[in-house]
Amino acid sequence: MKLANGNYVRPTARFSWWLSKKNYFSYMMRELSSLFIGIFSLIMVWGLYQFSQGEAAYNAWSNNLWSNLTVLSVLSFCFAVYHSFTWFVVTPKAMPLKFAGKRIPGSIIIAAHMLLWMGATIFVWVAFVYGGEL
Repeated sequence: MKLANGNYVRPTARFSWWLSKKNYFSYMMRELSSLFIGIFSLIMVWGLYQFSQGEAAYNAWSNNLWSNLTVLSVLSFCFAVYHSFTWFVVTPKAMPLKFAGKRIPGSIIIAAHMLLWMGATIFVWVAFVYGGEL
């Protein structure tokens, strides 16, 4: 920005700089998602510790989780899906692949990651639902 005396002053960054463009907003939401996923992971590790302390401690932790932390769990799940999806979209830039000397198009890399993600999700779901019957 040019002042009246002819000098230039660099504008200072505002706190809300990341709201100015969609790409900045997406980036900051992906970074924020790691905070929620980290908190949820710590809660799950605490649950493993409670599990090691016996059935009564684990049941108390589980009841507390379902009664008080349901919103955090749903929010963490939504952020995990968002984080995974946006990371898979960025993957071709972060990990360009070549096959037989030619670069693999980004759309194929993204599609392969999405299909593997869906396949793993279906596998885990089937194992959970039909695990005792298989």
